[in-house]
Amino acid sequence: MNLSISDLQAYLSDRYSDWATEQSMFMKLVEEIGEVAEVLNKRAGRKASDEEDLQMQLGTELADMLHYIVAIAAINDIDLTQCIIEKDRKASVKYNHAVNLENFLFGRKE
Repeated sequence: MNLSISDLQAYLSDRYSDWATEQSMFMKLVEEIGEVAEVLNKRAGRKASDEEDLQMQLGTELADMLHYIVAIAAINDIDLTQCIIEKDRKASVKYNHAVNLENFLFGRKE
């Protein structure tokens, strides 16, 4: 199954717009960042780890982070897809990249 940022944003807007605040979503994001840090510390051997599937845990925690990032955009009516493309376009010029995200996406469709 394919999932676009726009699809996720529409889903999360429907889910959160009536009651969530950007502050509550941000605090959840911060919690998830801490959980990603914990998994990365375990992977690097800086923290003890049981017989856990750290690859799976990392994916789950990154998905949680993405969830709250997109939720913050959704409840603020921010077109995150457009913001990402515009931000990448500016960064590509600034850092002299040969291909920006928009060109990359067009190249994949051909």
